Amino acid sequence: MTGSGAGIGRAEALLFAAQGARDVVNDIAIPDGTPLASLVVEQIRAAGGDAVANTDDVSEFQGAERLVKTALDAFGGVDILVNNAGIIALGNICDTTLESWRLVNSVNSDGVFLGCKHAIPAMTKSGGGS
Repeated sequence: MTGSGAGIGRAEALLFAAQGARDVVNDIAIPDGTPLASLVVEQIRAAGGDAVANTDDVSEFQGAERLVKTALDAFGGVDILVNNAGIIALGNICDTTLESWRLVNSVNSDGVFLGCKHAIPAMTKSGGGS
């Protein structure tokens, strides 16, 4: 589950775990030296769930690939992919740099594409997924 260290993604990770899913909690945010993904995994485990943390950047080919590998190594397969990671550029278009624009699109678009590119073959191999 990408972008699941805080906000909506965190709520989704906790809900999925409460329903019996085994989660790979992914988030690149590391405030004060502790990955947000690790904090969510601690919450899931404290509630009796099963989860592992991942801090790969899913907007990069290898990051999305490692995320799926983490799920395969930890749980033996991928049944569900939640492409939740997303960012925004604050300000108006005249003040937004091309670099900022490209960063937003790399996370919000490329991250979804790459997540699907790597997760779908794993799902297909095990008979399907969502």
